[in-house]
Order: sequence, then C-alpha cells, then structure tokens
Amino acid sequence: MMRNPLNSEKAFAHYGLMLGTLPPSAIFFRYLVEVGQRNGVEPWVIMLMTASILLSAVVGRFSGQVIGSAVRSLEKRSWSSMVLIMPFLGFFWGIIAGGAGGFPIFVIGAFFGAILGGMVGALALPAFVVLHRALKRGDVIDQRHFLPLAFGVTLTICSFILGL
Repeated sequence: MMRNPLNSEKAFAHYGLMLGTLPPSAIFFRYLVEVGQRNGVEPWVIMLMTASILLSAVVGRFSGQVIGSAVRSLEKRSWSSMVLIMPFLGFFWGIIAGGAGGFPIFVIGAFFGAILGGMVGALALPAFVVLHRALKRGDVIDQRHFLPLAFGVTLTICSFILGL
C-alpha cells in the first residue's frame, strides 16, 4: 500500500528541482574551492551563483512536469526504444534548465549552462527513468521509493562533478 503516491508529472517535477539545484551547486562549490583558495571570491559572484542556482531549480521543476508527461507516454513503449530516446530527451531538458540557470551570468553563461545542463540531463534522465519504470506501480511511484532513487542518481552525478 502506497502512503504517498507520486504520479509521473509530480515525480519528474521534484526530480527536476533536484537536478536544477544540486549539480549547479556542486559546480559552483568546486569553483569556490578552487578560486577561493588562490585569491578569494567577491560577494557579487556569490549572488550571481545563487541567482543562477535558483533560476535553474525553478525551470527544472516546471519543465519536469512536461518531461514527466512525455516520459509517461514513452514508458509504454518497449524498453529498448525507451532507453534509446531518453538521453535525447534528457539532453533537451538539461539545455532548457541549464541555459536558463546560466543566463544571469552575463548572458554568455546561458551557452555554457546549456552545455553542462545537457550533459547532466543526458545522463540523469535515462538512469532515473529505467529505475522509475521498474519501481512504479500503475502510473505512480511511492515517495519512499522515489526519494532514494532521485537522490541517489543526483548525488552520484554531483560526486563526479566534485571529483570524488
């Protein structure tokens, strides 16, 4: 019996919030550690980073609802066709959220944010979708299964970013 079921749209919205927050935070943390050790970091840089993370999180969350409905229809296909399509869908999702998140960094950051977001999305979405499809019942997944799954995939990506 599910205590707190999440439909696909809600699950992917939450997952988009995690992906829009944690990997950009890991990128900026690594930047702060490497640059801050040499010559310190100005407060305005921290404000730009915070704005970038917040914008990426918001866009990741709201675009996650759209991605969730697309994934729901793709999960009805065969495993092989679903697995082949997911990296492209994830890359597209990452471009949107990463580009939006990079925009506050002097507009040119949108280009680099889109590239980094696309790489993260192309890895994160297929990994999550395969496990999501295996654990869901009907069209819902219990929050007890969703949280470890979503945090596991997201924090694994963050560990690669941090070089752990």
